[in-house]
Amino acid sequence: MDKKNIDRRSFFGKLGEIGLASAALSAFPWIEACTPRQADEQKNEYARIGVIGTGSRGCIHLMFLQQIPCARVVALCDNYEPNLLNGASYFPEAARYSDYRELLGNKEVDAVVIATPLDCHYQMTMDALDAGKHVFCEKAMAYDIAQCHRMYLKQKETGKLLFVGQQRLFDPKYLKAMSSVIAGDYGPVVAVRNYWYRNNDWRRSVPSPDLERHINWRLYREYSRGLMTELACHQLQNGMWATGMLPEKVIGTGETMYWKDGREVYDSVHAIYTFPNGVHMTFDSVISNAHYGMGEQILCKDATVDLITSRLYYEKPQRRSSIESLISDIEKGIFTNSAFAGTSWAPETASRDTGIAIVANAYESDGTREIMDAFCRMVIKGEMPDKLLDQFYYATVFSLLGDEAMLQNKEMRLDPEWYV
Repeated sequence: MDKKNIDRRSFFGKLGEIGLASAALSAFPWIEACTPRQADEQKNEYARIGVIGTGSRGCIHLMFLQQIPCARVVALCDNYEPNLLNGASYFPEAARYSDYRELLGNKEVDAVVIATPLDCHYQMTMDALDAGKHVFCEKAMAYDIAQCHRMYLKQKETGKLLFVGQQRLFDPKYLKAMSSVIAGDYGPVVAVRNYWYRNNDWRRSVPSPDLERHINWRLYREYSRGLMTELACHQLQNGMWATGMLPEKVIGTGETMYWKDGREVYDSVHAIYTFPNGVHMTFDSVISNAHYGMGEQILCKDATVDLITSRLYYEKPQRRSSIESLISDIEKGIFTNSAFAGTSWAPETASRDTGIAIVANAYESDGTREIMDAFCRMVIKGEMPDKLLDQFYYATVFSLLGDEAMLQNKEMRLDPEWYV
């Protein structure tokens, strides 16, 4: 794809189309990097990027970097040659390395994208910041809370950018929905419900048994924290974002319930977070049944916001015509042979209201391109966006705290020393 054909105003243009452009800047200051003014100021400047880790996620980033006008990928690194060759297919002219430290020594590299197993994030990020590079690190931020805290402090010490792959913070449909939730348009938040269901074993084929842990690192505790860091960290951010608060405590349970194949991480997790005002946020994930898919819902007193589908469901839906109401009643089975004052109990079935679209074409993007575009622009500017690192930090910290609650089988609270 020709970069020249990509509209530099596309992200902020989307915000304008959904009526959010000016309001978004005050509510979400980190998107300043996406304004047309910022793009115009940088139209002849480039961010020179090195990508460390060219596996599946790394190649997704490479695909988007091809589309970003201000990005130049000049170096690639992976210690598994098939991955490195796959990455090179996107940028054949980029220098290639098998040792990330050699890439960090390349003076042509302004910034690095780290898309490696979780246990590598901490050391690679610290080394990159010490080498004077800006960093985009895939989520989750690090393997444990202490590492996250040191990374946070290192960014403050060096002044270099530290982005983490929490792309919902740059997804237009999330920005639009959250702006209304934060403004109180639907009443106070009374609950946050998150779930992510799949039906697969999370395994990848390996060409040789000695590569099992290298390729299937997500299944082993030495390298991975499982579903809580791979999936939950995206969704837990929703509750903190919507309420403007941090949870006080978390309880949870996890089991290796179905996939008994030698893995060391849970295949079924359930967590409940409690905010200071008593609001609960739940996260559930099972990877042996995919019927309900993925859901992220902000429940307010007057409406429910479905972030995934970008739809709004009012508690008291708009009035319908008489014929529409009759058809709806018939579909809901209200007219039956039961006596009017029959049973003393009847199931409280879910609303069948089809809701209102918050943003049209909600599935066009998940924010991955937008956050990478913003990162490249901020590399050129050389300035960390306001409030963004805190969002990144706490998304990982509370996913790790939830995993600890499951491992220790007890209620967990964040140690005061980890607050920033």
